[in-house]
Order: sequence, then C-alpha cells, then structure tokens
Amino acid sequence: MAKANLRIKEISKILSKASANDDDSDSDDDLEDIEGLQAELKALQSANNANQAKLDHYEKNKKWNVDNLCHVVEERTIVNQNVGESKFSESGFALPKDGEAAAAVAVAEDKKVEANDESGVPSKELSAAKIADVDNETKTTTKTSSSAVKEESSTTTKAITKAAPKLVQPQPTETINSVAVSMMTYHDFTEKYAHVVEEFMAIDSLDRSKDFLLQKGDILLQENASSYLLLASLEDEMNGFHEKMKLVARQSQIVSNIAELAKSLQRHPGNVIVPFFQRMEDKQLYAGFMEGVNQFIKRIEVRAVQKKAEIEEERAREVLEKGADAEDAVDISEIPLDQRLGPGGLDPMEVFESLPESMQEAFESRQKEKLEEALRSMTVDEAEYHMKRCVDSGLWNA
Repeated sequence: MAKANLRIKEISKILSKASANDDDSDSDDDLEDIEGLQAELKALQSANNANQAKLDHYEKNKKWNVDNLCHVVEERTIVNQNVGESKFSESGFALPKDGEAAAAVAVAEDKKVEANDESGVPSKELSAAKIADVDNETKTTTKTSSSAVKEESSTTTKAITKAAPKLVQPQPTETINSVAVSMMTYHDFTEKYAHVVEEFMAIDSLDRSKDFLLQKGDILLQENASSYLLLASLEDEMNGFHEKMKLVARQSQIVSNIAELAKSLQRHPGNVIVPFFQRMEDKQLYAGFMEGVNQFIKRIEVRAVQKKAEIEEERAREVLEKGADAEDAVDISEIPLDQRLGPGGLDPMEVFESLPESMQEAFESRQKEKLEEALRSMTVDEAEYHMKRCVDSGLWNA
C-alpha cells in the first residue's frame, strides 16, 4: 500500500500536468499514455481499498495478548521529598507522627512528668544488648505477682516488692487515652496495657504468637512492651521460674527481631509480622533465631545472679545504717497476701505503690500535715479516689 501510494502520487502529478498543457501541442506530456495512466491509477486505488478492508477486518477480529492489550500513554518519576528521613528509632521501633508527638509533649507538660523521675519511667531503651542496664530500672518497673510473693524466700521477695505495682485501674481524671501508644510513658503503658503483654508472654505457639501480634501489634510492637518483656524475664529468673523465663525470653526476642527486620527494610513493624514468621518456617533461619534466644537466656541468668548479690549487699548496708532495730522490723512483703489485705480487700503494698509521690512521702513520714497538703493539690475526685483505696487497703483508718 505504501508503494502504491507513491505511484498514485506520481501518476496524479503527470495527469495534472497533462490536463494543464492540453493547449500546448509542443509539450512532451503528449507522449504520455494518458488512458493507460488513468487505468493504472484506478487499479492501484482499487487494490488499496481492498487491502485497507482486509486490514480493518484483521484489526476487528484480532486476538488480545499482553503486547497489544494496552499501551503507555504517559511515564513520569516522582521522588519523595522525605526519602532520606528516618521513621524508626535506633532500636527499630516505629517513631510516632509529628501530631502525636506534639500531643504527648503537651500532656507531659501539663502532668509535669519527667522521663527519668522517681515514678519509675525508664528514659533509655532497654534491649538484649544492654542487659547490664536492667538494674537501673528493676526497682521501679518490674511487675509483681501475688504468686511470686507467696512462694519466694524473703530475699527474692524483697527484691521484687520494690518493683512497680500490679495493674491498677486508671484514675477518673487521667487523659491517657488521648496520647498515642508510642508516646506513653512506661508507667502509663503498664497501667493500661500490661494485661496484653502478659497474655502474649504466656503463648508458646509461634502460630498463635503471629495471630496475636496481628491483632495487638499496635501495642506489642512498642519500646515499652519490649522493656516490659525484658524486665519480666529477669524477674522470673530471680524468682526461680526458669522455664517461664525461657518462654518470656523467646517472646521478647520475637518482638525485638521484628523491630530489627522492620528497621532494615525501612517499613513499619506491623508490616513485617507475616514476613518474619514466614522466615521462621525455614529450618536454618529458625535455628539461627533460637541460637539468639539461647544467648539472651544466658545473659538473663548471669544478670539475675548479679542482681540478687547486689540486693543482698544493699540490704546488709541498710541494716548497718539503721542499727539493730532494723533487724527486728517486720517486712510486709513477708506476710501472705490473704493476711495483709485491708478491710476493703485491697493489698496495701499495691495501693501504696500506686499513690502519687507526695502521698507516699506523707505516709512514710507519718505526718498528717504532709498528707493534707498532698490532697489539697489534687482535684476533689482524685483525692477521694486515692483516700478510698487507702481506707480499703488499711493504710488509713476512716
């Protein structure tokens, strides 16, 4: 058809010149076979029309495939302006959004909460690589359980009773729900989500662990949860619950490894839960993971022995400083739980540890004026809440 079109143009030009020079008898165009050219032109046009009809038929009835199904209309490349910005902390956990961070800072200023105050909130990240730093937080962040208090010796029990209290219901005036989980202090996190971490600690199946993380990953894939698991494993080893400690250590390493994998892939930890457990189906990768868990367990065992020795030394030093009367003092932690419960059924140890610092100082000094001053600094509802718990636990006689 392309060759025919060229010939058609050539014939059309000759015929147009011939028609223009009909009056010029001396023109060389008279030598052309006009009728033959017209017949050739007609034949070429007819052949082109037939070929075009055939092409239209082919186009209408052709079979579609990957090559002719579609075509690219436009191509462009978009570069993210924040491509170099890191969205993860050094330990691999996702950082909060700017709005969440600003809200958390505002709440922290209103409540006058400091990152490393006496309430026991750890200001640094706890990881398996920094197991030696656990002793700085154990007194104020380790959870206590009633079963541990009943079964352990007085030495181990005193170590644990200096830890943070068990789960306490949030006060009516707290604004904890307005703060992103990732920006909660350790104390607030344990009060609100300790039961979720405890449930995860008791899971022995990898499949169930995966399902639980998919449901509660927004809580468990946080640095506070990782710290809680680390301290819980240390506490269990100090209490003599070795088998339980090994399970908690494995769960702790699952969370840590997911955080590390997310950091290496530059993805949110929640998006690598399934890929992580898919890797665990490979025997070689699973063996490497368990080797890391065993190394973590060994560090926990060594640290538990060191911590017990440090606690014994501290107790001996306190006895020497306080004199002989300290030896005759009764440690409330040595009293069975069912015997030390107050008239309202609350544990005085648990209630005392949950009180604001100002009220704790008032009870320790036994000065009524300090207690009244502490209560005046609170709202009416908050003061009534704390005093009712003090009465129900026997810390205060109504």
